[in-house]
Amino acid sequence: MKKKGEMKKVKKVKDKVNDGQYDDPWWWLVQEGIRPSFLCISLFALLVRVAVGLHPYSGARTPPKFGDYEAQRHWMEITLNLPPKDWYRNSSVNDLSYWGLDYPPLTAYQSYVHGVFLKTFDPDSVALFTSRGYESYLGKLLMRWTVLSSDVLIFFPAVLYFVLVYRSMRFGMGQNSDVAWHIAMILLNPCLILIDHGHFQYNCISLGLTIAAIAAALSQKDLVASVLYCLALNHKQMSAYFAPAFFGYLLGKCLRKKNPLLEVTKLGLMVIGTFAVVWWPYLQSKDAALAVLSRLAPFERGIYEDYVANFWCTSSVLVKWKKLYSTQSLRIFSLAATLITCLPSMVQQILAPSSKGFLYALLNTSFSFYLFSFQVHEKSILLPLLPLTLLALEESRSILWLTHFAMFSMFPLLHRDKLVLAYMALYALFILVYFAPCGPSGRCHGTKTLDNTQKTKRSVDFITSITFHPLLMGFLGLCSLILHVIYLTMHPPNKYPFLFEAVIMLICFSQFVLFTFYFNSKQWMLSKHLTSKDKQKKLI
Repeated sequence: MKKKGEMKKVKKVKDKVNDGQYDDPWWWLVQEGIRPSFLCISLFALLVRVAVGLHPYSGARTPPKFGDYEAQRHWMEITLNLPPKDWYRNSSVNDLSYWGLDYPPLTAYQSYVHGVFLKTFDPDSVALFTSRGYESYLGKLLMRWTVLSSDVLIFFPAVLYFVLVYRSMRFGMGQNSDVAWHIAMILLNPCLILIDHGHFQYNCISLGLTIAAIAAALSQKDLVASVLYCLALNHKQMSAYFAPAFFGYLLGKCLRKKNPLLEVTKLGLMVIGTFAVVWWPYLQSKDAALAVLSRLAPFERGIYEDYVANFWCTSSVLVKWKKLYSTQSLRIFSLAATLITCLPSMVQQILAPSSKGFLYALLNTSFSFYLFSFQVHEKSILLPLLPLTLLALEESRSILWLTHFAMFSMFPLLHRDKLVLAYMALYALFILVYFAPCGPSGRCHGTKTLDNTQKTKRSVDFITSITFHPLLMGFLGLCSLILHVIYLTMHPPNKYPFLFEAVIMLICFSQFVLFTFYFNSKQWMLSKHLTSKDKQKKLI
């Protein structure tokens, strides 16, 4: 019996060799299943994060206000030493002009937990008043550990949850090697690693909660999805970039059920309940709640800061928005533009909700917010990148090109943070993983491409031909390479000190707009491919 079992194993191995499976370099990683391969890739991704954490952070040794690192540390100081009612209120012990809390309460609670951790090992790093601008080796190590632990506890499990759900739905995952490549694309996203573990932020928490919410929604756990998404929204208000997509998808599914009103009511109660729990310390008085809300919408900063590759900043080269219009007018303009551009994606999901359409809607609405909403930062490109990485197997060409320009759009910021070496290393790693032999099965085995453009060829062919035109891609790729070199080796004219940033912004903006048209076309064409059975199907 033992010999027969061994003979069967040998035969299986020979069959795999004959089939060419051992030619796949991902085979050794995925032969035992998704979870072991996820563990291996996660360990490597964790090591990459640790390596990036050895580099400088935002505002290192640059008083008086330092940078985002100091902001996060200061929030730990405030939440640890003051009662919750004083966290968002300007006072003699909490000067809001010095990195005042400007994120929802869940960020404040997270800062408190991390502050307790820092106080245990380095009390001076979170001492009230005296810790301002505190910088030490131990302090940096502890701060970096808080981000790593957030990744391990929230972002990584959420990615595993999503991959398992995505795999079960079989959106084109033909082989286990596709799964491994997909996991690597999400966990080794260079933009997220550079911002969280280089520049220093906690985007992994809100994005991790969002991924978990997406996975729950795709697996028909709509109530769980609504709770998780509300938690993401209560961690960072920028998670609202995904709100129209969640609203359209969940409402569209409710309308297709037997009792739509009941389903909508249940979702509404879950949303209200989640917000009530998170905001409970500030619901005791109207003034306390308004104090928090006023900090979440810093309109006084203007419609844009620095040089972000969105509509308002790019067009300001020709139209001086800040000089011509009041802040109130610009708020109305940005709100109208954002709603108009994200409305098609939301409507499409209300009319024809689908799992793949939901992922495209997340991508399209987040791009609408990035391009047209008020007070967008360079780092906000992480939000459109999230659903794109989740669609990596569907949009294998797009993720390469858009990740390139997302990194390029943040290059001036990362250059200021002295993260150029980490930037180049992570970009090289991303390229190596992307072009790994037998990554997406379509590139390796000559099967049909994973972005399924054949299905939508007639309708999106024109936009696709422009977006992926070899001459355009080659020209822009060369331009970005030259601009990298120029930025590192030359100084701009004294008359135009931000000339290089403006050119980078213009190039990246043009690509973001092209891809917005492309992805919107892809999403709307999905509804045309629904079968009559799909249209009549009642979701349980």
